[in-house]
Amino acid sequence: MSNERPLPLAALLALAMAGFLTILTETLPAGLLLPIAAGLSVSEALVGQMVTIYAIGSLVAAIPLVTLTQGWRRRPLLLLAIAGFAIANSITSLSSHYGAIMAGRLVAGISAGVLWALLAGYAARMVPAPQKGRAIAVAMVGAPLALALGVPLATLLGKLLGWRLCFAAMSALALLLMLWVWRQVPDVAGQPSSTRRSLVSTLASVLALAGVRPVLSMVLVYVLAHNILYTYIAPFLAGAGLAPRIDVVLLVFGLTALAGIWITGVLIDRHLRALIIASHALFALAALLLVLIPAQPAPGMIYLAVALWGVAFGGSGTLFQTALDNVAGAAADVAQSMLVTAWNLAIAGGGLAGGLLLDRFGVRAFAPVALGLLLVSLAVAWLARPAGQAETDAMPPVR
Repeated sequence: MSNERPLPLAALLALAMAGFLTILTETLPAGLLLPIAAGLSVSEALVGQMVTIYAIGSLVAAIPLVTLTQGWRRRPLLLLAIAGFAIANSITSLSSHYGAIMAGRLVAGISAGVLWALLAGYAARMVPAPQKGRAIAVAMVGAPLALALGVPLATLLGKLLGWRLCFAAMSALALLLMLWVWRQVPDVAGQPSSTRRSLVSTLASVLALAGVRPVLSMVLVYVLAHNILYTYIAPFLAGAGLAPRIDVVLLVFGLTALAGIWITGVLIDRHLRALIIASHALFALAALLLVLIPAQPAPGMIYLAVALWGVAFGGSGTLFQTALDNVAGAAADVAQSMLVTAWNLAIAGGGLAGGLLLDRFGVRAFAPVALGLLLVSLAVAWLARPAGQAETDAMPPVR
């Protein structure tokens, strides 16, 4: 009989809800683009920039803010980040001024940059070392849940009851989450003052840690491949004759992503490196299937590829964050802020690269480029082989 203590699920699920709220706040304007544009009397393109400025806030703020708040106790910092979502979504629900809403979205993006950098390290500190991977998996489950269920349901709610009420509901959710965090999430200390350094020296010291750069490199390349495909999934499916089934394809992706994070949660504490390699291999196989799609419609092949892609991608965030937490040690929060920055760079890069590919070569170029990127990232994962460490340890001293 195992003497392993149970996971602190109430606290970890509060962190998962924070991730759920973050993804929902980020992506909802895309689902409600038409009614928001009509309500604000602006173009659809300008409403699309609500997502862009959110990503910019995360990209610019994550590293400096997390570095500057190294000494803060973690629960007050988490509460402050969640409060940012309450404020931002309240502005969106109440204001008729596009500029004010964009300012609110920037605040939300800044809050997201801090929150994503906190979650993995916070979850890991709540449990003994052998349970870190599972704890992080539970804390990260909010993101795929938001993509698979939250965004479609919130989009439907927004269309039925109005987009402003939808954002108001998310503000109320943020306030309830703050109460949940205050009551259930244990507070932990920040980094001792004796170990804190300036921003530049902190970043340099974290990057010098064995294994940090390989993990960040994988994040950048892997997520870039994902976003080239995911950002332009609509034109890709239209070119494959599945334009009327985009919602079904995205549902398949979301549900299989949930399966992926469940598998990750079960196995991560014993087989971290194997799961990272398997995630790359599955995603590469999915991209290869998309490359091989014939000119005539082949819906079965596309659904299979999307299902493999979803399983591979669903647990990827947890895998990368756990690997980084293992190698970064006491500098985990700063290292996670670097991961947030790399992730958002990949999101922006995927949109830019995908747009260029679409204009110059058409939708058939997405899958081959994604496959090439995944093979590069797989090579990094394979070469980052543990040197005298157990497989459950994170990525090794490849520099």
